Amino acid sequence: MKKLLLLVLALGLTFTSCRDTKEKTGEAVENASDAATDTADTADAAGEAVEAATDAAGEAVDAAGEAVDAAKDAAGEAVDAAKDAAGEAVDAVKEKGADELNKAADKLKKDN
Repeated sequence: MKKLLLLVLALGLTFTSCRDTKEKTGEAVENASDAATDTADTADAAGEAVEAATDAAGEAVDAAGEAVDAAKDAAGEAVDAAKDAAGEAVDAVKEKGADELNKAADKLKKDN
């Protein structure tokens, strides 16, 4: 009888232990599933962040290219303006020199 009682107790403990193990296993599977979902969500967010950074970098490159083009155009216009101003200054100096030379020639004619 003692053996039967010990056998029933052992079986009871085994069934209780199996139920606990089954519950803990179910919880572990659920936790692993939640962790996998969280990891997938994190990976999606990281992918979106990389895509946004790539887009921003592309836009920055485009903007830099446009700035270089604008600076190049402005420099060309400045060179053209400087050439025009230098040409006008040379013309003004020639004109002034010619006027002064004519005045000197006229004065010489009058004096002689």
